[in-house]
Amino acid sequence: MQELFGQVVDIIGRRIYPATIQVEGGFIRRIEPATSVTGQIPSVGYILPGFIDAHVHIESSMLIPAEFARLAVVHGTVGTVSDPHEIANVCGLAGVDFMIEDGRKVPFKFNFGAPSCVPATIFETAGAALQATDVERLLERSEVKYLSEMMNFPGVLNNDEEVYKKITAAHRLGKPVDGHAPGLRGAQARDYIAAGISTDHECFTREEALEKLQLGMKILIREGSAARNFEALADLLRDFPGMMMFCSDDKHPDSLVAGHINQLCQRAIAKGIDVFNVLQAACINPVLHYKLDIGMMRPGDPADFIVVEDLTQFKVLQTYIDGVLVAEGGRSLIESHISTKPVNQFNVSPKKVTDFRFPSPGCGEIPVIEALPGELITNKLSFLPTIVDGQVVSDTTRDLLKIAVVNRYHPAPVAMALIRNIGLKSGAIASSVAHDSHNIVAVGADDESLCRAVNVVIEQQGGISCVRPVTGSVPAAELVLGLPVAGLMSAENGYTVADRYTAIDAMAKNLGSGLDAPFMTLSFMALLVIPHIKLSDLGLFNGDTFDFY
Repeated sequence: MQELFGQVVDIIGRRIYPATIQVEGGFIRRIEPATSVTGQIPSVGYILPGFIDAHVHIESSMLIPAEFARLAVVHGTVGTVSDPHEIANVCGLAGVDFMIEDGRKVPFKFNFGAPSCVPATIFETAGAALQATDVERLLERSEVKYLSEMMNFPGVLNNDEEVYKKITAAHRLGKPVDGHAPGLRGAQARDYIAAGISTDHECFTREEALEKLQLGMKILIREGSAARNFEALADLLRDFPGMMMFCSDDKHPDSLVAGHINQLCQRAIAKGIDVFNVLQAACINPVLHYKLDIGMMRPGDPADFIVVEDLTQFKVLQTYIDGVLVAEGGRSLIESHISTKPVNQFNVSPKKVTDFRFPSPGCGEIPVIEALPGELITNKLSFLPTIVDGQVVSDTTRDLLKIAVVNRYHPAPVAMALIRNIGLKSGAIASSVAHDSHNIVAVGADDESLCRAVNVVIEQQGGISCVRPVTGSVPAAELVLGLPVAGLMSAENGYTVADRYTAIDAMAKNLGSGLDAPFMTLSFMALLVIPHIKLSDLGLFNGDTFDFY
């Protein structure tokens, strides 16, 4: 039997008291309040339930689940509510199986959902499709806890038969349905929620979140590597502690090395929000909502808890999962280099520079994508393009760069458009992490660099790349992080992947990008279900009318 003495944080009972926790067989056997600390072992700190990321795509960390877990436990995260939507769009059910099986290799509590929208739309080329029958089979599995985010809100509002088969299957099996409804308000929001959709992590403003909370929907505060709504929504924790959760959604490896849900707790406390409200969102609400097999620090619960130095900075001293110490003193105790057999689908040949020609559409202005720092939404701008020899070219003086989407599943013409706010002054960046269908997306200041950045990714069968051309006395250079698992993830040591990502990120910024996370922003420029204008492999897309320009 293990015993641990410290200040026990009873979030449900909203009290803190000295006690000894007895752990046996992976469960909390007893919590014995201390009447006196005389003779007791020294306090180890504050003991509380572990943190839970209530909505995350593990694939966006560029790490397989086992490596994600290694990094996350250092920050006190003991479990996730994970949507394997990204790999499902590439590899279908085989991709979901890969995530579940890899997650089983480590002492960490992954809770996967059944992807609801594969492909996300009919306006792009994906690698797979999951029908309602496939989704129902996934939902019948005990390790699948919920129906993942229902991005097809038009299908919900228009009573699409296939959409409702998936929702009905989840309800019949007693599993919640996650939402995805950015900007949906008024009668449409009411109808969407009335369909039995219980959460949303896409609220842009406090007003939108408040309206949905008042309609009974649970709201997730999201702080990822690109999309962030903490500042807009955090104050709602004061009045709705039982209706809110924390999530990262999409988090790159360098960001995961730096911190996780513990950082959101720290920031919320700094705003003066009650500590129990904060910890209820971070540790308790996800367990109750998704019916997770994760302990909440009660006798009989799984021994999933953490020890922190204080309740302001949340410096994690120890992390326990099922009574096993998995992290201590900022060091992960989960072993790395667990063998894995990659799954992938990459059927594209190297491209030629001429593939990236963008014929002039004629006279007048053309639509331009405006990327917004810290947002998934984009704005539609209009500009007169710069034309050379009848072709639209990148114009760094006006920050109008070519953006390309290359179909990675079969030979097809390259889709081209212009984008603003990526900010490159020279060179190019490319990525096969391109939500949601994960074709190759690239932005470049010249066609040669654009082509090379794409071909480097193709050579690796997936990855992110940055190419710098010769500039004066500065030699050419290129960096690549290979992602051979579905073109989304590396199976290498998570800290090594984070270091490589940091180097490529720095190179992109040295080429002129002013974005906090250029590659994360790039990965969302093909995400058609987020307004207002995006580029798929089939063309420039209007996210407001849900059709091509």
